[in-house]
Amino acid sequence: MKKKVFRNIILTVLLAAIAYYFMLPPMNLRAPEFYGYVITVLIVFLVLMALSMGKQAYETRTERFKLNLSFGSTGKWFKVIMGLIIVLAVILVGGKVISSEFFHASAYQQLMPVSEREFTEDISQISLREVPVVDRDTAIRLGDRKLGELVDLVSQFEVDENMYSYTQINYNDVPTRVAPLIYGDVIKWFNNQSKGIPGYMAVDMTTQEVTLKRLDQGIKYSPGEFFFRNLDRHLRFSYPSLMFDDYSFEIDDEGNPFWICPVYTYKIALFGGKDIKGVVIVDAQDGSSTYYDIQDVPQWVDKAYSSDIVVNQIDYWGKYKKGFINTVIGQKEVCLTSGGYNYLAIDDDVWLYTGLTSAGNDQSNIGFVLVNLRTKEARYYVVSGATEYSAMASAEGQVQHLNYEATFPVLLNIANQPTYFLSLKDNAGLVKKFAYVNVEKYQMVGIGDNLNEAYSSYLKLTAEDDDIDTSALQSVTGKIVRIRTAVKDGNTNYYIELAGKNQIFVASIELNDLLALLEEGDMVTVSYIDTGDSFITVNAIEK
Repeated sequence: MKKKVFRNIILTVLLAAIAYYFMLPPMNLRAPEFYGYVITVLIVFLVLMALSMGKQAYETRTERFKLNLSFGSTGKWFKVIMGLIIVLAVILVGGKVISSEFFHASAYQQLMPVSEREFTEDISQISLREVPVVDRDTAIRLGDRKLGELVDLVSQFEVDENMYSYTQINYNDVPTRVAPLIYGDVIKWFNNQSKGIPGYMAVDMTTQEVTLKRLDQGIKYSPGEFFFRNLDRHLRFSYPSLMFDDYSFEIDDEGNPFWICPVYTYKIALFGGKDIKGVVIVDAQDGSSTYYDIQDVPQWVDKAYSSDIVVNQIDYWGKYKKGFINTVIGQKEVCLTSGGYNYLAIDDDVWLYTGLTSAGNDQSNIGFVLVNLRTKEARYYVVSGATEYSAMASAEGQVQHLNYEATFPVLLNIANQPTYFLSLKDNAGLVKKFAYVNVEKYQMVGIGDNLNEAYSSYLKLTAEDDDIDTSALQSVTGKIVRIRTAVKDGNTNYYIELAGKNQIFVASIELNDLLALLEEGDMVTVSYIDTGDSFITVNAIEK
């Protein structure tokens, strides 16, 4: 009997090692996956013991199903193991219950400290050269198209389209989405794994330019690798006890590829209040890694916090200001995120923004929140207006005959007005038009075939509205020393140089028919917003 017990222990240990290799649970008492793994291993051992006992393991004469463990001391083993399984199950289930929001609403509400700020003080007027016109779906299409042009790679590799790819980052102050290549299949992995993945795609979100960055040393550590070069397995065997959240692919300021792997913990009871405590940065080329506490994460990292954690904590902050019961009865001052989010580039960091709407009202926002995805600094802006989805519907309504679909908007400051910017795409997913939608007056929509045209249209609408503060506008009167025209996307744009001014003023013919009559030597007054660009779009022009 002892031989059977010993043999079953060895077999259980072997099966547990195989299961660990694939399941990769953290060896951490704060990880629910750890309890599930241990319970599974113990059950496997009991099953093996039952099978090894054969008919002796059951009593059939009394028509009862039970293990007959009257052999020596094995009965005690069974009781101990069953007791341990029960204890672990109680900890797992009970831990989740006592960690719930019902018991700790106040602690959940304080997971994300949020400070109230002024919109115009924090969000500066953006240059048209910095407006991100590419969303993730468009970036994927552009990346696939670029790879299709590269004959030497397209037969062996694909662009990785998983959620950790096409991460939005700030690369040299330019909003960029980056994604690594992956092996086409297992055979192609076998043929190329010695050299690794040759590079990654970078999509400029402002110009739609796509670049394949080829690497001198290939990417050898990624989620698509096998065995010990697989990123999940590499992390687990390097950091057995750490709990990892969703990782992302990023590049540093020199263009070197890394995996950003956030490490989370639970701050409330046993399994509640999931939050990031640090980050492991893995060199995608050689697999070297370094752990950083969250306050020490390098400046070039843009995404230490996942969007899901951030949105959940914003919801906690909005829901539980007056406790748990208030969310069910009364719902006083209860607000929730609007159901979507996007990203802003501010001071070389990426910030998540989302609108806030009152409980039970999904048609208008009471404000919006910005959260720094590296530091978790959170800012709340009281700006009432349309939800993002209402703005999308408003823009689509302007071109309903074309059946264009709006992308989820980006929040901008245009003439000190909170403004949604979005792209309009056709059924093939190609960007056809652009739109600016005023947050407070979402029926105010400026649409154009290019950024300048849409921008001019929107500024014209704001200038005509007496309720909108136009104090951000500047004006200058001067003599035209040079005027030129150029046709872009089927629209005539006028480029005007005034005496004594270094900037070139740009105006679409749709702004004012007067433009067609202007000549060098004419005196004009132009209104504009100074974005610091060499070419400035005109809001209004008079002779």
